Amino acid sequence: MLQAPFFDPGKSYKDNWEQGPYNGFADGVKFAVGEPRFDFLGFKISYPLGIPAGPLLNGKFVRAALDKGFDVPVHKTVRSKVHPCNEWPNVLGAEIEGDLTLEKAQGKIVVRNEYKEPLSITNSFGNPSYEPGVWMKDLRESAAYAKEGQLVMCSFEGTKREGMTSEDYVNDWANGMQMLKDSGVKVVEANFSCPNEGAAQLLCFDIPKVKTVASAIKNKIGDTPLAIKIAYFDEELLRELVKETGNIVDCYSAINTIPAAVVNPDGTQALPGAHRVKSGICGHAVKWAGVTMVRRLKKLREEFGMKYAIVGSGGVTVPEDFKEYRDAGADVVMSATGAMWNPYLAKEIKAEYPDA
Repeated sequence: MLQAPFFDPGKSYKDNWEQGPYNGFADGVKFAVGEPRFDFLGFKISYPLGIPAGPLLNGKFVRAALDKGFDVPVHKTVRSKVHPCNEWPNVLGAEIEGDLTLEKAQGKIVVRNEYKEPLSITNSFGNPSYEPGVWMKDLRESAAYAKEGQLVMCSFEGTKREGMTSEDYVNDWANGMQMLKDSGVKVVEANFSCPNEGAAQLLCFDIPKVKTVASAIKNKIGDTPLAIKIAYFDEELLRELVKETGNIVDCYSAINTIPAAVVNPDGTQALPGAHRVKSGICGHAVKWAGVTMVRRLKKLREEFGMKYAIVGSGGVTVPEDFKEYRDAGADVVMSATGAMWNPYLAKEIKAEYPDA
C-alpha cells in the first residue's frame, strides 16, 4: 500500500534537500540492527537490503534509511564541483501496463502527478551536486552513524567540463572517488549509468572508456571496493563488459532506469528542457530488466571464474520482489521507488524473509 513518500515530488530538489526527508522517514521510528551475518565485499552486513543512489539526497536521508532498516544505503550521486539540478518537476508517476519492454520504451509514456500501484515513475534530476565541502561532511557523519552490520556507500559521477582533456576527465573520476574514501566511505560506486558526456550517451556502453576509468579509480583508491552502476545490456555486450572489466571492478550494480520519451496526457513534452524529451523510468515496470541483468551477471561470473559481487535494483516494491532478486543471484538488493513510497518496506521484507 502506497504511503506518503519521504521525497516530496511536489517540492523542488532544493526544498527536499533542505527540509526533507518527509513523512515516514521523519516519524522518529528506529529499528534495531540485527546480527551481522551476510558477506558483502569483505564486510559483514546485517541484511542484504539497501536503497540505491537516487532518493537519498544527503546525510539526513541516509541516516533515516539506516534507522528504517535499509542496511546498505547509497548516498545520491555527487560530483567534484557544484552542478545544478534539472528544472522542476523531477518526479512524476508513469502510466505503464505491464513491463516496460525495450520495444515499448521506443514509444511515448504518459506521466502525471499521480502515483498508483503497481508503482512506476520517471525521475529526472541530472545528478545535481553541492560542493564537496558540503557532501563530504554529510558522508563523514553518515558513515559514523552506521551501526555494526550497516554499510554506507556513495555514488560519484565524473564530469566533462569545458577545456578538459581526456586525461583530466579520467582524473576527475579517480580524484572524486578518493574524496569519497577520504570521507569514510568503505565502498564507492561509479555512476556509469547516467548521461555522462551528452544528453543521450551512457558511459557504461563505452567499454574501452569504462575500463580506462575503472582502472584509474582502482589505481587511486587501492583496496577500497569499487562498484559500477550500469544500465540494461543485451547479452553480447554484457559479456564483453564483464570480460574486459570483471577483474578490475569489485561489484556490478544493475540497473538504473530504462529511458523513454515522457509526455503529458495531451501528448506534449512533460519535462521542460530540450535535453529532457526522454527520461529514465523506474519502479515496477522495469523489474524484469533488473532481474534479467542479475541472472546474466551471475552466469558470467561463474563462466569466467570471477569474484565480483552483484547488486540488483529496479522495481522492488513488495517483499516478493526482493526474493526474486535474491533467487536470481543478487548479493544485495536495493529499492528506490518502492522505499520512497513505503518507508517500512525493509521491515516488511525482513519479516517475510528473515533468512533473506
